[in-house]
This record gives sequence, C-alpha cells and structure tokens, in this order.
Amino acid sequence: MARWKPWAVAALTMFLVAAAPASPRYAEVRPGVALAFPADHGAHPDFRTEWWYVTGWLETGDGPPVGFQVTFFRSKTGSDPANPSAFAPRQVLFAHAAVSDARTGRLVHDQRIAREGFGLGTASRTDLDIVLDDWTMKRQADGRIRTKVQGSDFVLDLVLDSSQPVLLQGKGGYSRKGPAPSQASYYYSLPQLKVSGRIQRGRKAQAVTGQAWMDREWSSTLLDPSAVGWDWLGVNLADGSALMAFQIRDASGRPLWAGGTLRPANRPATSLGPDAVRFSTVRTWRSPRTRVTYPVERQLTVRLPGGERRWRVRPLFDDQELDSRAAGGPIYWEGAVTVEGGRGYLELTGYASPLKL
Repeated sequence: MARWKPWAVAALTMFLVAAAPASPRYAEVRPGVALAFPADHGAHPDFRTEWWYVTGWLETGDGPPVGFQVTFFRSKTGSDPANPSAFAPRQVLFAHAAVSDARTGRLVHDQRIAREGFGLGTASRTDLDIVLDDWTMKRQADGRIRTKVQGSDFVLDLVLDSSQPVLLQGKGGYSRKGPAPSQASYYYSLPQLKVSGRIQRGRKAQAVTGQAWMDREWSSTLLDPSAVGWDWLGVNLADGSALMAFQIRDASGRPLWAGGTLRPANRPATSLGPDAVRFSTVRTWRSPRTRVTYPVERQLTVRLPGGERRWRVRPLFDDQELDSRAAGGPIYWEGAVTVEGGRGYLELTGYASPLKL
C-alpha cells in the first residue's frame, strides 16, 4: 500500500510546517502515466514524499528465521524555492531499519535522518542510489540491489536479486488510496527477491539467505481526512506467486478504501478493487508496555473472478510493536508473518491513536 511511514511522517510534521511557504507546490499523481526504468527506481524530488521499502525473511542456518525491514524515505519540505541559501532544507532523507529476532522474541530498530546535501545524504534521480550517512541502498551494474545499515544492536549487509519482473500496482502503477482520485500514489513492487549477505547481532556475524519484497511509492497527497490508519500485507508465496493487500480504516474500524494485487507465478496479475479485499480479526495481542491492542492474527479474503481465496495471517511472534515516540513518531506494529504457503510482512497503524498526516 502507499505508506507514509508512521514515524517518519510524525517526526517531520512540525519541521515541514515551519519550513514551508504559505502554499507549497508539489507534483500531482495522475492516472495513465507510464512508469519508466531505471529512472523510476530513482528519486522524484518534485513529489512530496516517497520511499524504498524492503521487508523479508532471513535464514541463518543455526536457528529460527529472522525478519528484517529496511526503508529509505525522501520528503520535499516545501521550503521557498527562491531561497538562495545552501542551508535551505529543500529535501530531507530518512532511513529506518528493524530486525524481528525470534530467538529473543524482540524487535530491535534504529534510524537515520539528514537534509540532502553537505555530504550527509543523496538520492539519485536516475536510478536507485541512496546514501544517508553510513547507510546505503544502491542498484548495482548487474541489476542487483545492495543495502547496508548499521544499527546500535544489529548490522545488515544484504544483496537483493530480482527473480521476477516489476509488479505494477493498481492500474499500471497508479494506485488509489481513497474515495477521491487524487488520493493516490505511483506504486510498484519487486516481489520474490532472492537475498544473500550477512547479519550481525551483538558480536556474532552470520551469513544469511532468504527472500524479500520491495515496495516503491511516491505521492503528494494525504489520506482521506477521516482515515485513522491502515493495515498492509505483502507476501511471497512458495509457488512463486506474489500477494499484496491493504485497507485504510476510519475511526470505527471500517475500511474507507482497500485494494491489492495477486500475481500467480508466470501469469498476469489481477488488480483487486475495494470490494475484493476483506481483512477479519482472528486473534489480538495487547502490548504490555503501551497497552495498545493489535489484530496480529488475521484472515485475508480476496474475491477473484474464479471465486474467493483465503489466507490465515500469523505473526512470527506477537511482540513486534515499534514505539518510535523517542524519535517524535507514533506507536505501531510491523512484523514478519506467515500465511499458508508463504511468508511476508504485516503493518498495522492507527491502533494506538489516529495517525495524522
């Protein structure tokens, strides 16, 4: 789903308001615009925000699997373009990474933030090549993507190798997120990525293999004013299929909008409209720290031309809550999950309090 990453949006809110002129101008998302590669792997600085979002599962060979997430963000502040100062914060870059460690039943995470320039952060406009301090994500000459992040409790140094073509979400990459056509993003995914590299937890470094999913989105619009949060799921199925589904909820928990895509292995993708996606709750978990209750076990029902399909979504472990209040962000749940015949990631926002964008 088009995801304004919760902690990043909240952390920037006051800064962006202060930096922006009275009527900042951003590029608009419109239907019918063909995505072009490799340029669309790179940054789109005229749009308000975008992200490069990777989630996946790693096998270490001597223990349970490990979930991981690495995300880079770019946000246009709306600062006055007439300001000649090199210090004007025109673009801000964020990065966030987390590891779901089933050995300990803990999620650990870290982040970086800097304005673009001054050797601190860059995001290429011609291909995927992002540098933020000592964190990087780059598409190499051989087409593989390498990302390296070093947190306080972990290090990830991973290579992602595409095994399938780009998956355009929505209608040719134009993905609706609400009742109004303007509530949309440009959105594509790279599912079924083959992963190799290493992970370090504490002082122990290990070689890893695995699978990952990458989402790319850029947009300038906000969610519907009555939206409080969203549920998003991305799954690599063992038969080579790829499944993405999301819903955006109002204060009563009802979906304001929903959508997704199912691409069977070696077959065309089916785009799923708002009436074709339904999430239901099987089991909830209450955080012992924040007292927030999350629907961590779900059933996803998808209506297809040939009938309905259902998947039971189960977490790798329950406690994958991310409390980003120390960095100015919200509380939300994001973690590794399984379905029958597949593995993926689930994100749940707006359960602690309405998400303000």
